[in-house]
Amino acid sequence: MEKIELFQIKTEAYQPYGDLLSAAGAGVFANEGNADKFVDQAELCNLRENAQPKLSVFRCAPKTENPLPIKFLERHEHSTQVFIPMGGAKRFLAVVALGGDAPDLSTLKAFWVGPAQGISYRPGVWHAPMTVLDVPTDMACFVYEDGTAADCEMFELKTPLFLDIPEGP
Repeated sequence: MEKIELFQIKTEAYQPYGDLLSAAGAGVFANEGNADKFVDQAELCNLRENAQPKLSVFRCAPKTENPLPIKFLERHEHSTQVFIPMGGAKRFLAVVALGGDAPDLSTLKAFWVGPAQGISYRPGVWHAPMTVLDVPTDMACFVYEDGTAADCEMFELKTPLFLDIPEGP
């Protein structure tokens, strides 16, 4: 059984796969000073002329298996995909890999993401489906789609990988 190590997400470590979204650092005053605006959180890429922006909400049930099996990865070759939690989970996962027609498992990394953070996947980044760990959680999702099979490609792993989920936040 091949196990994957889980790390707390950090901007630098996650950079090859996407962007980490958060209200960290200095914001810009907005709304007559009643808010701070944190701009340019993620690069949103649409690599297909006919694809349209889609904003959806996924209601995610928590995964309780430990170790957690990773049986397949997916990618959106032509679009950024963004996930932003809408309350609930203390942690969710970003299991990611680079690669072309198939994931390069030597680049596979697993991160846990906190409740006040969101993530983006760059176009073509392989990733496990959205996984929350604590309680059912709604996740806002943004992606460009054109309604074809190229919107989301799936890759079944020959043998599952397993992720040990430690206790805690």
